[in-house]
Amino acid sequence: MPELALPAEDRADGRDKSRAVLTVDLSALAQNWRVLKRRAGDAACAAVVKADAYGLGLAPVAKKLLATGCGHFFVAHLSEAESLRAITPNARIFALNGLPPGSAALFARKDLYPVLGSLPEIEEWAAFCRAEGHKFGAALHIDTGMNRLGLAKADFPAALNLLDAFAPKLIMSHFVSAEDASAPRNRAQIERFEQACALFPAMPASLSNSSGMYLAEAPFFDLTRPGYALYGGNPTPGSDNPMRRVVSLEAFILQVRDIRAGEAAGYNARWTAPSRRRLATIGLGYADGFLRSASCGEIGAEVFAGGAFCPVVGRISMDLSIIDITEAAPLQRGDRVEILGDAICIDDLGRWSGTIGYEILTDLGRRHKRVYVGG
Repeated sequence: MPELALPAEDRADGRDKSRAVLTVDLSALAQNWRVLKRRAGDAACAAVVKADAYGLGLAPVAKKLLATGCGHFFVAHLSEAESLRAITPNARIFALNGLPPGSAALFARKDLYPVLGSLPEIEEWAAFCRAEGHKFGAALHIDTGMNRLGLAKADFPAALNLLDAFAPKLIMSHFVSAEDASAPRNRAQIERFEQACALFPAMPASLSNSSGMYLAEAPFFDLTRPGYALYGGNPTPGSDNPMRRVVSLEAFILQVRDIRAGEAAGYNARWTAPSRRRLATIGLGYADGFLRSASCGEIGAEVFAGGAFCPVVGRISMDLSIIDITEAAPLQRGDRVEILGDAICIDDLGRWSGTIGYEILTDLGRRHKRVYVGG
């Protein structure tokens, strides 16, 4: 049987019109880093690229940030740090989740810095450095109110006695409520961090995440650590977003149908048509990061298609979702609908889904056709 010829646009699209298209604008990512670097002033501006660069792809994101001038990176796990080291041989790479037992040699071999947040971690790192006869670098994590990771004030004396065994490269802490500029705990955390810095030997200090960089107190210290804002998330909730959009997500319409008033749609018939409606089924579900919690309910998600916002109706399933296109311009099989883009941002979709934009980003599925522009 002869091979069927396909239109050029179909060949370029991977021949699969049922798969959603995720577009990552690397030039917008770079511009966001530049905006944050200017805001940081004399402080260095790092990039948090944990969780595969918030789901957008560690390699393309890190390479673009390196080319833009970023030289400090933060990840969560040792495995992420190792992957990043393969991309950049010279950047400073910090692993936020600390030192897993028995992993010191791996960190040292690849010149990676564990962020030490407990006495057992500091003791193990110090013992390793003494055994090797070399002061390898590491960071110190101070707990100023999160009660998650980090040294408590009672740990300071013992920690201070161990610092001469290795090379402290950074002292850091993490805000609890930086996205709420009115929260009194922000000022309290800054003061606790300043007090801790005064007790430890002089070294670069870091406190601000994305939202922390927009607090009136401007607690930049020596190094800032933006993550979410780099990827287009709003670091100033309730105000205009100073960041450029980085992510777009479009899905295809697989089928269009008309239903009568009283007919149901989706699993368990959770939605019933109040009048004659036109519905479209799109190739996007919770396996693709379109969260089930965004199904119709008190809030519910919308998509943008045919010049109108179209609500999701019925329950979002693993691979498919149903939208009401009655009020939109005529749409047909094969047309694209916007899930994220100019009309809908990640914070919008997070709110409609009963969560935050961070979860939307990091849950974007692996089945999408990924397109990188501005690289």
